[in-house]
Amino acid sequence: MKSFRIAFCGLVSALALVMMLITGLVPVGTYALPLFAGALLIAVVIEFGVGYALAAYAAVSILSLFLSGDKEAVVYFIAFFGYYPIIKSLIERLRSKAAAWVIKFAVFTAAIVAAFFVCKFVLAIPDEEFTVFGFYLPWAFLIVGEIFFPIYDRCISVLVAAYVMKIRGRLFKSAPRG
Repeated sequence: MKSFRIAFCGLVSALALVMMLITGLVPVGTYALPLFAGALLIAVVIEFGVGYALAAYAAVSILSLFLSGDKEAVVYFIAFFGYYPIIKSLIERLRSKAAAWVIKFAVFTAAIVAAFFVCKFVLAIPDEEFTVFGFYLPWAFLIVGEIFFPIYDRCISVLVAAYVMKIRGRLFKSAPRG
């Protein structure tokens, strides 16, 4: 039983790591692939809980740091996209939907701001990379991100429902889950 859990988590982690490794090959990979890699962890959360999902997230994060060529994508995965699908279920357990949304937006905003500062000061991305036609893009990314964050959150919910209703039964026909 435990070996099945570890194997399943390893498989999901390997798929997420492959996505992180190809971030540099796909034009929008820096943003899209960390998002998809994190979404894969939904299956681990549903099947085996937050603890196993956090372990898978940590494994993908550490391996991505060493193996992925696109460090900016790794920062986005570690700062937000990797763990948000895991903690979303915990936040949504709150009785107050308004409080849950405040926490979700606070987590998102803090993660994006932290990712920017890591990219700027740790990865040493120059200011010119963040400016187009005199407009400082991090502010635009933050504003656009705040607008699209509820859509992303809803997409995660839809993925959870799709996994449970369509994929889960096919994936675990004869395998133990407990």
